[in-house]
Amino acid sequence: MAISRREFLKRTGVAAAGLTVASIGGLDVKPVQARVNSIKLNAKKGKQYPSVCPYCSVGCGMIITSDEKTGQIINIEGNPDSPVNLGSLCPKGAAAFQLVHNEHRQKKVLYRAPGATKWEEKPLDWAYEQIAKRVKETRDKTFVETYEGKKVNMTPGIAALGGSTMENEWNYLWAKLMRSLGVVNIENQARI
Repeated sequence: MAISRREFLKRTGVAAAGLTVASIGGLDVKPVQARVNSIKLNAKKGKQYPSVCPYCSVGCGMIITSDEKTGQIINIEGNPDSPVNLGSLCPKGAAAFQLVHNEHRQKKVLYRAPGATKWEEKPLDWAYEQIAKRVKETRDKTFVETYEGKKVNMTPGIAALGGSTMENEWNYLWAKLMRSLGVVNIENQARI
């Protein structure tokens, strides 16, 4: 159904007027909201803990519910008492439960050697050593002490990417570490 611009503006005006009248006192939505919240919170039994979403730096409030017997997380939802998000969560925050419970989440270090066709499991300590070794080799190989007679002390061969899944404190420490190595290509993807 195609509507004209004029008809669209008329309908928008009628909707806006209706919402204005409802908000002035014609319609009280608080009992409806309270009922929805009580149903949502009572859906799973357990101990509830207020928390903050681990994704972007907005700081949306969450309620994490854990089973009283096992201590396992059984639900994560928005905190309606949070002044930041008033109980709503973005798609990333709403999927935070999968940070804990997801059968596809990788829990082992997998390594595929150059030219190999299969992945092999390696211990976590081995992975740490490989990362440290390769960072040191790259820094030593690409470190620039001076450029056009000026002291620059930079490493253009390494780039660093922070992310919205890390809290502000971690991103701060990550940036400090990268700067101490002389890395100049530092980006923090904190957008949703």
